[in-house]
Amino acid sequence: MKDGCDQIREALSARLDGEQSPLAPGVLEAHLAGCRECGEWLANVEEVTMAVRGHALEAPDLTVPILAAVRAGNRDAARQIAHQRGRATLRLALALTAMMQLAMAIPMLLGLGEIAHTSREAASFDIAVAVGFGIAAWRPDLARAFVPVAFVLAGCLILTSVFDIVEGAARFAHEVGHIAALAQAALLWGLSRDGRHGGRSIPRRREAAIS
Repeated sequence: MKDGCDQIREALSARLDGEQSPLAPGVLEAHLAGCRECGEWLANVEEVTMAVRGHALEAPDLTVPILAAVRAGNRDAARQIAHQRGRATLRLALALTAMMQLAMAIPMLLGLGEIAHTSREAASFDIAVAVGFGIAAWRPDLARAFVPVAFVLAGCLILTSVFDIVEGAARFAHEVGHIAALAQAALLWGLSRDGRHGGRSIPRRREAAIS
């Protein structure tokens, strides 16, 4: 390689890259006219540069999929918040009905005087059911186990109320309160379905995390 060829090639390389050449174009052309090695070097470099530029890959535009993923994430977050609020509403409603049932049954159980023995037995039963429903409100993962009991109880109460009303043994205004048992059964059913994912109840650890 002749003296000065390194400098010439650096200048040619800068020109190929679109940079400012440290040597004037006339100097480069004059050198190339008299230096076969630099001419061949330039031809090879130009061929490689054209091949690389011809096969350059364009970066894919990921704007649309990224925005779609963000929107999907926002929808998932909104559904999760709605799920948590709905679940909390069911638990609160069930707990309130259990407390109301206790509030009505305890005085009857502890009452003195002319209160019939059967009334105290009914009060004891109401208290036991209320405690069970309260536990389901506290531990929603157990709600599914109380659903059959709640629906059987509501069905029996409503059926016997219909018979008593038809026979004149009870008044509709007195028996209409048994509809609350059906409401409790519906709350338990909703809570048990709301807590199932893929046929399984929400684990207690996860339930505590979203409470």
